[in-house]
Amino acid sequence: METTPSTCFLGRSLVGVGLKCNSVTARLYPLPSRRLQPASCKMRQRNFSIMAVFAANKKYCTLGELGTLCPMLVMLIEVLQNRKQQVKKINLEPPTNTNVQPNGDSDSDPNNSPKDIMLDSNEETASNDSIPIKIEDGYSSEKDYFNSSPPNEGGSLQNHIIDSAVESVNSNGEDVSSSFASHDITSLNMIIFSLKQSTYTVGGEQLRGIHVQDLIGMIRNAKNNIHLLNQARVRALEDLERILSEKEALQGEINNLEMKLAETDARLKMAAQEKIHVELLEDQLEKLRNELSSRGSNEEHIQDMDILVSPSQSDIVNSFGQELDLLRAENMSLKDELQVLKVELSNIRGTDQRVQMLEEERLVLDSSLKELEFKFASSHEDVSKISSLKSECKSLYEKVEDLQILLNKATKQADQAILVLQQNQDLRKKVDQLEESLSEATAYKLSSEKMQQYNELIQQKIKLLDERLQKSDEEIHSYVQLYQDSMKEFQDTLNNLKEESKKEAQDESVHDKPWGFWSNLLLMVDGWFIEKKILVDEAKLLREMIWNRDRNVCDAYMSSKEKNEREIIATFLKLTSSTTGERLHVIHIAAEMAPVAKVGGLGDVVSGLSKALQKKGHLVEIVLPKYDCMRYDVVRDLKALDVPVESYFDGRLFKNKIWVGTVEGLPVYFIEPHHPSKFFWRGQFYGEQDDFKRFSFFSRAALELILQAGKKPDIIHCHDWQTAFVAPLYWDLYVPKGLNSARICFTCHNFEYQGTAPASDLASCGLDVYHLNRPDRMQDHSANDRVNPVKGAIVFSNIVTTVSPSYAQEVRTAEGGQGLHAVLHSHSKKFAGILNGIDTEAWNPATDPFLKVQYNSNDIEGKAENKEALRRHLGMSSASIRQPLVACITRLVPQKGVHLIRHAIYRTLELGGQFVLLGSSPREFEDIANYFKSHEHARLILKYDESLSHLIYAASDMFIIPSIFEPCGLTQMIAMRYGSIPIARKTGGLNDSVFDVDDDTIPVQYRNGFTFLTSDEQAFNNALERAFHHYKNDADGWKQLVEKDMSIDFSWDSSSALYEELYAKSVARARAANRT
Repeated sequence: METTPSTCFLGRSLVGVGLKCNSVTARLYPLPSRRLQPASCKMRQRNFSIMAVFAANKKYCTLGELGTLCPMLVMLIEVLQNRKQQVKKINLEPPTNTNVQPNGDSDSDPNNSPKDIMLDSNEETASNDSIPIKIEDGYSSEKDYFNSSPPNEGGSLQNHIIDSAVESVNSNGEDVSSSFASHDITSLNMIIFSLKQSTYTVGGEQLRGIHVQDLIGMIRNAKNNIHLLNQARVRALEDLERILSEKEALQGEINNLEMKLAETDARLKMAAQEKIHVELLEDQLEKLRNELSSRGSNEEHIQDMDILVSPSQSDIVNSFGQELDLLRAENMSLKDELQVLKVELSNIRGTDQRVQMLEEERLVLDSSLKELEFKFASSHEDVSKISSLKSECKSLYEKVEDLQILLNKATKQADQAILVLQQNQDLRKKVDQLEESLSEATAYKLSSEKMQQYNELIQQKIKLLDERLQKSDEEIHSYVQLYQDSMKEFQDTLNNLKEESKKEAQDESVHDKPWGFWSNLLLMVDGWFIEKKILVDEAKLLREMIWNRDRNVCDAYMSSKEKNEREIIATFLKLTSSTTGERLHVIHIAAEMAPVAKVGGLGDVVSGLSKALQKKGHLVEIVLPKYDCMRYDVVRDLKALDVPVESYFDGRLFKNKIWVGTVEGLPVYFIEPHHPSKFFWRGQFYGEQDDFKRFSFFSRAALELILQAGKKPDIIHCHDWQTAFVAPLYWDLYVPKGLNSARICFTCHNFEYQGTAPASDLASCGLDVYHLNRPDRMQDHSANDRVNPVKGAIVFSNIVTTVSPSYAQEVRTAEGGQGLHAVLHSHSKKFAGILNGIDTEAWNPATDPFLKVQYNSNDIEGKAENKEALRRHLGMSSASIRQPLVACITRLVPQKGVHLIRHAIYRTLELGGQFVLLGSSPREFEDIANYFKSHEHARLILKYDESLSHLIYAASDMFIIPSIFEPCGLTQMIAMRYGSIPIARKTGGLNDSVFDVDDDTIPVQYRNGFTFLTSDEQAFNNALERAFHHYKNDADGWKQLVEKDMSIDFSWDSSSALYEELYAKSVARARAANRT
């Protein structure tokens, strides 16, 4: 059985039409395929023929062949044959033309245009639905209505534009069939005509700023869209009717086929029963034959039996078999037809789904239509606004013309006045020239002959004078040259004499000095001690040096004769720091070291100070935890020692694998604990819940390494709370074991982080909790059952430092001390603030490999090229090279003044600058970063990138550090090293390194940036705006400021000298104490 798919399943699509003008943009979205519409839509219906569903494709057995079965089978076959013949006679073809005419008439011409229809009265119908459209003012048709012109028509360009728009609208709206579309199109034509008429009243003048053409185009496109929407609705309804009719026809055919299938099943059951009966008869016949053969009956008897049986049974069996085969074939064909119908039924069900989708699309079309109606209303309002603006514009044109006339008159008068003035000036010049020429002519007439003779004499005298002057100049030059040569010889002789006298003075034996000289020195030192100007240890050392007649004491005394007493004492105390002249052995125990394990400034300090001390000839070693996340690529010759080091923790001994290697030329020991908690295999340096146990374990393991290695360091320098345990561990546990050669130096880089914990946790590393949990030792001020490692280090260390002098003063107050101000006050004699330095080798713009162009303080042109490179890298605007670039590189934590950093971004953009931020951030900055992701003047990179940080330092013009408190700060030093001017708050180390350029109380040579005092937006704005003012209005001064900042020495040389002095004094005191 064959089926022909209906053409109603072929969908149509409506191409989307976009409406766009200067002020309003309307979009008609693409319409879906023509689907079903609700039955409530009152549209004309079109009758379609029903497609052919079945076709005969089988021949069935004749009635004679089935007659041998039974009368019932004959009747069934007759019924089935009749139905088959009926189906074969049906030949319904699908509709060949699915184009739907707008008016629903089969013989209507779709090309008919409303222009061809003439209206006989003022009110005519616009479609076959008899919806009237009223045409006023006596126009007989739309064409006459729009082709008529007002009396004052001047043939302006606007009239031509409107006429062309009307013609286009009328031509595009010819096929509108629904009453709604006709009504709206007529309304649009009225609007266009009113616009056209309103342009005539201006008198041929075009209105500036009013885009009439755009408005007309928008209305014309809206009209076309309404026309297309109505056509789509009509087609959708027609498709719905056609699909429903086909569905009903298919459902009827399915019912008929199901009935046929039931009848066939019944016939099959009957045939099966007959077959079973025949099979039984065959079995009986076979049994009879077997019995006859067994009894030995002769062949003739068997043949007789066959003859008797064959006529009566054999024909019946054969006929039954043939009929059964025919029924099976017919059953198979019916099953195939049924399968085809099931497929058609599934298609019908899919059609139902498409009907539902079409209903939803109809709702979308309705909403689009409502939007268009709203836009029509707004277009009416625009027309009214145009009419009101028309009169205003006309009056303005009149005023402009009057002003133009006055301006022309004034211009002519001014031109005439200028011409008169120029003529007067020319006349004045001519008069002056005539007067001068007249006076010269008069004088020339009186003494022409005398003047000629006089001039000749004067010329001769001038020649003689020139010759004499030339000779005298040559003589003077020779005299000057001789004088310079003699002065040079005299200076050389004088220098030689000075050097010889110095050598003679140095060669003179110190022992030749009289005893009175040395006695006076002893009395002077004793006086200083009695007056408590020097300490006991210092006095002892100076006495020993005087008794030994040390040359350094004599030289110090001779060089300080012209100094005051304070300077003399300082000179002598410097001798106590270098009495032996031997090198110190310093071991740093720390949690960080740049660049192998760096989180903040601590890592930079450890590496920078160690390299500076190493350059001075001291032996410096560093002990670090072996983190799994550290940078192994910067460690050279890393290897493990064969013998592990055992250390105590939690009541038992644990092995520690020791690794050694060099980092930037410094020897480093890495401790890898074999502890089940895997203390340093966490994927991060800090931030674990058991950090107290992790670093107390490390502190004891580090001291155990020093003890078992047999080292005798002079200084053990520990840093921050992570290694503050070293101080009490050293004095309580390891001095009794023989590790007693060292003095302990503790540096706190930030007193905000103190590592407090329950006192019971202190017992894990072997310290006596009862002995240390006391107010004068390690007990924290917040609770009696908590211990403070930083407090313990302050109490048990010989030297306590922090990272800047100003921060040292701040932490002695209740606000800045974080609860430790009282302890620092009681130990103030061993507490000092030393400003950190930076590694000038790593941070050197002249050799920095991360920069596009290297530069130095003598040639800063490379900054501009690096600025351009950063802008290209970040996708920022490069329109102006003089546009200031402000940068900030920091951890975005409250300490760093995040509210001022956030404010700085917006304020910089307001002042016409660009802003770049690099650093880790909280979630609030992620939103800001997303906001500025595509901004051409701002970019936020919320991660730390070492190479990018170098480029930002080099590219930026200004660098902000608005910290709430800042122990030292290194970014301001690095920024100045790269020529970026700092804008910093006066706190901590920032107050010790940045000095305002507008502060008259500071010497000019020290002014290097812009500062503000309070942590509010107003104070920050003042500093930022002053920096922008200097940058934009004083380019030469800014360049000099950049060069000066790049020349400032922020290296570790001076800072390491102060640490060296502290080390030497402490060691000297210890050795003096041991001798006594």
